[in-house]
Amino acid sequence: MFAYIIRRIIAAAILLLVVSAVTFAIFFLLPRLAGETADQLAAQYIGKNPSPEAIAAVKQNLGLEQPLYTQYGKFLKGLVSGAEYTFGPEPATCHVPCFGYSFKNHLEVWPELTKRIPVTASLAAGAAVLWLVSGVATGVVSALKPRSIFDRLSMGVALAGVSLPVFFTGALLLTLFSYEWPILDNLQYVNLTDDPLMWARNLILPWISLAFLYSALYARLTRAGMLETMSEDYIRTARAKGLAESKVVTRHGLRAALTPIVTIFGMDLGLLLGGALITEQVFSLQGVGQFAVQAIADNDLPKILGVTLLAAFFIVVCNLVVDLLYALVDPRVRLT
Repeated sequence: MFAYIIRRIIAAAILLLVVSAVTFAIFFLLPRLAGETADQLAAQYIGKNPSPEAIAAVKQNLGLEQPLYTQYGKFLKGLVSGAEYTFGPEPATCHVPCFGYSFKNHLEVWPELTKRIPVTASLAAGAAVLWLVSGVATGVVSALKPRSIFDRLSMGVALAGVSLPVFFTGALLLTLFSYEWPILDNLQYVNLTDDPLMWARNLILPWISLAFLYSALYARLTRAGMLETMSEDYIRTARAKGLAESKVVTRHGLRAALTPIVTIFGMDLGLLLGGALITEQVFSLQGVGQFAVQAIADNDLPKILGVTLLAAFFIVVCNLVVDLLYALVDPRVRLT
């Protein structure tokens, strides 16, 4: 098991390095291949009507006239040891980890991101708990009672959940519970450490909106997996041995059906931690998704680069956790 964990951690570290190289290539290599000069690329980092002095300063700070491998080396060095930028009368420091420095508003990207991460993490974590518990529980009950009224009704609701986009369900929930019936009005994000009850109250509608979409998919996947698993020979053997039905379902049936659920859960959670863009827009949550939208609107390339790296990091880490959970769910994975 220890060797398995070490192999997966090394693979995740290599993958993060590859992702950083690909991300760097998108922002620095592709413009060159498209015919952009160093001056044109530097002008994109500044804003409208840049002065020749500002363009020269950005070129020098980012090393845009240097070879690409030198630029990439400086890029990696900034991530692990920070960077210094000379832009104006006083030098600016980009502290570790240096995810970029916005030359438009002269702010480091990482501190701006850290202000948004708790919002997105709270949204993703709460919604994930709701959709995982409700989706898996609904799928198990439906599989144990196929073609029953509960099965048909729950799968009908699941189909509606998969079909309805978040911006529709979110707007509907806001209309009903914030305007028509002001039960949950004046929704604003509150830090968990400041007031846990207000934190949960103000996020319950975004949680439900996201969970309704994802739990529908998880219910259908769990139902399909359980129907297949419960017809296996080892399930009949467990029942013939006299095991209680609850143990047969949880220890033998559900555990075997959880492998695809764990896979998709890691992917979904990683994507949401990278920014639940639509949900944050609907509920006016100042999370990573909103930060990315504003960065794209402002054409602020360092911010876009920072969000891309952060999202890739979350996805890789969540996939690493999924790999480790495989070994717990299915011991046969440890041999691979």
